[in-house]
Amino acid sequence: MSALPLEVVLAGRIAYREALAWQRSLAHDRIAGRLPHDILLLLEHDPVVTLGRTSHPAHVLRSEGIDVVEVERGGDVTLHGPGQLVGYPILHLGGYRQDLHWYLRTLEQALIDALAVLEIPAERNPGLTGVWTRGRKIASIGIHVKQWVTWHGFALNVTTDLASFDRIVPCGIPGVDMTSVARERGSCGTEPTLWDETVRAVLLGFESAFGVTTRLAESASRAS
Repeated sequence: MSALPLEVVLAGRIAYREALAWQRSLAHDRIAGRLPHDILLLLEHDPVVTLGRTSHPAHVLRSEGIDVVEVERGGDVTLHGPGQLVGYPILHLGGYRQDLHWYLRTLEQALIDALAVLEIPAERNPGLTGVWTRGRKIASIGIHVKQWVTWHGFALNVTTDLASFDRIVPCGIPGVDMTSVARERGSCGTEPTLWDETVRAVLLGFESAFGVTTRLAESASRAS
């Protein structure tokens, strides 16, 4: 069997609410059959706090000066901002496995494989969703699935200002130590170089974990 194609859109920096409408539109098109293939949106956001379905208001410690958005993804509170690589896979799991546990673990594996390319040892933390390295959390995951089509996804800290996580209790885990690719690599390389290197590693991670063939797209229509 040939590998499934995964179209990758490098979307740059997009306001969170705009990206939310975009991925919802793509997911609904995938469900309806108007979109014939899977898509991975890779982008970054201006600072924003998002609240998943199981979030607790007390986990937002300081909300002044930042947008706070309630969304349909699973999980607790997450912070996005510049220097964080955010990925929104719009996948029809009918082409893979119709199993949410499998999808979450495979998404984690894609990031673990990507970090291995970057020479960062990464692993799961039993009982918790996401990806960790040396006891620190480097990537957060929160998904939504409807009719076996996925949206929302992952946030991998690349050159993120880690002090920004002081605004929240990340993922509702008290005392969690957040880290980034830059921190774990000792800040080697310039920011654009490290960002591009991380994007390439994530594409390789998706290819190995999901068994797909990635291809870069020029663009994808955004929701109006």
